[in-house]
Amino acid sequence: MVDAEPKGETIAQMARQVRSLLRYQVELGWRNVTQAPARASEKVLGRLQAADSGLQEDAGLRDPEARSQESEARSRRLCRDQAQRQTSFAPGAVLVPNLAAIRTELGECTRCKLHNGRTTIVFGVGSAHARLMFVGEGPGRDEDLQGEPFVGAAGQLLDKMIGAMGLTRAEVYIANTVKCRPPQNQDPEPDELAACRPFLDAQIAAVAPEVIVTLGRHAAHSLLNVTTAMTRLRGQWCQYRSIAVMPTFHPAYLLRKPEDKKLVWKDLQLAMQRLGLTLPARSQ
Repeated sequence: MVDAEPKGETIAQMARQVRSLLRYQVELGWRNVTQAPARASEKVLGRLQAADSGLQEDAGLRDPEARSQESEARSRRLCRDQAQRQTSFAPGAVLVPNLAAIRTELGECTRCKLHNGRTTIVFGVGSAHARLMFVGEGPGRDEDLQGEPFVGAAGQLLDKMIGAMGLTRAEVYIANTVKCRPPQNQDPEPDELAACRPFLDAQIAAVAPEVIVTLGRHAAHSLLNVTTAMTRLRGQWCQYRSIAVMPTFHPAYLLRKPEDKKLVWKDLQLAMQRLGLTLPARSQ
């Protein structure tokens, strides 16, 4: 049986989502977005008050039971409208889209040429409330076949990296810059990245992580819009929409050059420090 999420963690997650949403709306060109949720709430409240006022004016024509039933029906409609807005993927929506809504909007995507050679869309995996998010470059062969990011040899190494941090794969969120496998595992091209970028941005907004770790040169360059060499970029704190970003090497690179694992471990320890995580005790 899964324990209920502590109230404090729920409030913290909601706060992170609101902050992430507001940053997202500012980049979309919204102005005074800090007032948008309040205006939306006031609008809903006003509709409820108007409904109640109208019913009160009808007091001489309708019996109390009829008024109560109509009020309840209107309240249900308002709640349903709010729920529909919450799952909306439309840019500029007042509420943050959830991962299921983003996946539905992605559909069986044909927005770029990568769909021609894919077997399966590789969307993302992990906790929708993760404090830590990993962003990789693109799916490989194993990921394309299974529809899940980082499941091959590089994925097994990533799992060990996550475990060394005292976390599990289910406690973080993992996604890629593109959702379909590039041919021969080539770097995604600009038009392919552009087609997928709204969905990655929406995933980040929905999860609202406190820290993002980018895996590999291409993921860091794409997310941060930089061209700095990874040897200089890794280990340095960067920002994406005010979210702390730690670039590090891709696990596939570490399989070819295992001596650099110690550098990645330093980067992960910085991420742990930012998240307030303690190193797990070594087994005796």
